[in-house]
Amino acid sequence: MILTIGAVLDTETLAQVHKALADLAWSDGSRTAGKTAGAVKSNDQADLRNPPGNALHSMLRQTVETHPVVKAAAQPKRFSRFLVSRTGEGGGYGAHIDNALMGQGAARLRSDLSFTLFLGDPADYDGGELIIDQAGSAQSFKLAAGDMVLYPSTTIHQVVPVTRGSRLVCVGWIESLVRDLAQREMLFDLENLRTELRRTLPRQSVEMLTLDKSIANLMRMWSDT
Repeated sequence: MILTIGAVLDTETLAQVHKALADLAWSDGSRTAGKTAGAVKSNDQADLRNPPGNALHSMLRQTVETHPVVKAAAQPKRFSRFLVSRTGEGGGYGAHIDNALMGQGAARLRSDLSFTLFLGDPADYDGGELIIDQAGSAQSFKLAAGDMVLYPSTTIHQVVPVTRGSRLVCVGWIESLVRDLAQREMLFDLENLRTELRRTLPRQSVEMLTLDKSIANLMRMWSDT
């Protein structure tokens, strides 16, 4: 499942993000990629380890982790540290697959889902589309500032070269409580159904209680705790 989620960051939060980015240092982004991916990666990444960078990281993480659609679709167990990338003219990220395991020690996680949260206005740059290959087809994404695309980390994907301006995004990875993609999709459908039914049915109705029971029991069967 590839999912686009609109307005993860609202206008006020985006303004705070851009203000914070102006104070950050940038370095070669290929250093955070694996050996194969690093050979085709050409961008810069913000230093999110110093105090202003940590403040920005916390703001982005809090917003993404608490977003109801992200929670329903990903069933998150753990998030990686986020990266903020800037790709200027001539830069891009060739076709690659994300590392299956990321991080070290207690922070190590299995990458089940990847996300790209767009921070810049698409009118400010040409090129820079995220291309995701899946089941013999390719989908292209160049979303509005504040929008996100969430997709399986198992896919081959790339960022086509930027030919004008600068592309700004936040990226990260999620280890899900539910490893299986089909099971996550089923739970997401049921969560959406529950949200809709709550508009018309009492929470203590037989129908709602039965749906609640079914979702809870599927999580017991499928969750990887």
